[in-house]
Amino acid sequence: MGGGFGGKETRSIQLAGICAAAAKKTRRPVRCMLNRDEDILTSGQRHPFLARWKVAVNSDGRLQALDADVFANGGWSQDLSAAVCDRALSHSDGVYMIPNVHVRGRIAKTNTVSNTAFRGFGGPQGMFIAESYMSEVADHLGMPVEKFREINMYKPGEITHFNQELKDWFVPLMYKQVQEESDYARRREEVDEFNRTHRWNKRGLALIPTKFGISFTALFLNQAGALVHIYHDGSVLLAHGGTEMGQGLHTKMTMIAAEALKVPQDSVFISETATNTVANTSSTAASASSDLNGYAIWNACTQLNERLAPYREKLGPDVTMKQLAHAAYFDRVNLSAQGYYRTPDIGYVWGPNTGQMFFYFTQGVAAAEVEIDTLTGDWTCRRADIKMDVGRSINPAIDYGQIEGAFVQGQGLFTTEESLWHRASGQIFTRGPGAYKIPGFRDVPQVFNVSLLKDVEWENLRTIQRSRGVGMLIIPRFFPYPFIQQMDGEKIQEVGLIVVSQANHPSSWAPPSSSPFEMHSRPHVPSSARRKY
Repeated sequence: MGGGFGGKETRSIQLAGICAAAAKKTRRPVRCMLNRDEDILTSGQRHPFLARWKVAVNSDGRLQALDADVFANGGWSQDLSAAVCDRALSHSDGVYMIPNVHVRGRIAKTNTVSNTAFRGFGGPQGMFIAESYMSEVADHLGMPVEKFREINMYKPGEITHFNQELKDWFVPLMYKQVQEESDYARRREEVDEFNRTHRWNKRGLALIPTKFGISFTALFLNQAGALVHIYHDGSVLLAHGGTEMGQGLHTKMTMIAAEALKVPQDSVFISETATNTVANTSSTAASASSDLNGYAIWNACTQLNERLAPYREKLGPDVTMKQLAHAAYFDRVNLSAQGYYRTPDIGYVWGPNTGQMFFYFTQGVAAAEVEIDTLTGDWTCRRADIKMDVGRSINPAIDYGQIEGAFVQGQGLFTTEESLWHRASGQIFTRGPGAYKIPGFRDVPQVFNVSLLKDVEWENLRTIQRSRGVGMLIIPRFFPYPFIQQMDGEKIQEVGLIVVSQANHPSSWAPPSSSPFEMHSRPHVPSSARRKY
């Protein structure tokens, strides 16, 4: 597999083709292994984006209109760029109600390696656009950006720019809860006081809400199958169409099967994903794998429970699966079932702007506090508070790990990971740890509070066990955005924004400096900060 987060979703084809051709020629099994430099060189990157936007707003801070042209750097081939651009357009509203929206997407063909799927799949770029115009407009109005965000937030039942009603909408509630639980107002005063009394070290504090649509925008991918066997010793073997890449999918699937069949989890075993057991599998992506494969397993278990129902009634409520399966086996009852699930209700049509694009939205809010040394550009995350609505979590331990890892991965995206390309050839220069700095354990926030939304009713959430997708987790990965934008104090805020504009486009594809919004693959890093300061 070579790691998750999308890089091998399509870019594995070139390597598979090489192995297949060699195996055909030699009539022997062939294995091909790439070193890290070769892997990065051929895999593609996250899509750099450029957006030019105009926003209409009343003097009281109410958004009225958004008009934007969005450009995605696709590299030398199309790959998945169209779907990435689609998702960026659908997330360009952030969590904000804008009565009139006209956004247009274009894919630019360039001389770089073809860019491909990466965690978020266009969502971070779209949300970056949204939070950029929110901050710019708030500054222009002289209004605190936290208040500006709050008064423009969607309310339950309102309609997005792609005509989808927001059901089970709890972002405003979490926005309030995070402020209370993180003591946001008091810490804001402390940050302001710190910046008044410290010349070279400055602190920033920001509060970011967001949503992420769960479903493949390609309709045919929203389906899954499963195969469940019950053996007459009471053990259970299941196969499904999702792949395990360290995100805990197999664990969640065994939990679903154990609950459905009313057996201990240690009696449920997983058969590794293969198309000879479950055919025509969809990609394990888009945070939809737990939903799709979980419901397919549940469907198979429901069939088995129907076949076992007479024996449960005959043998009593305390009967074990071993006794049930033994009795059914000797009565020649089929103890294997194929399950299937396809996401209902969805089917968006571009152009007419009809149909439902996503089955639901995973939602979250985070507050992040950072301190930066303006002489060196070195920074630290002092504290992060994250609250996520993941529904009724199938396995909270897995979900907490996904959220924490996603946040730290986002720190890398916006602070230390600087992608560089050779101007003439288009080849990427930063091919390994010697030139590309990912976050380490010392980059984890000094205080890291993660919580899941509780004590609410999800009236319209019809997913497996009423859970929400959390595997892709673009949401907390976008939360580090305040690191580079919301620096308190007039001087550091101005300098920080200048650095973002200057450092965020590679020299091989530099848009005009007059662009109202520039976001590319080169984030604000200490070296860039030192040059500026």
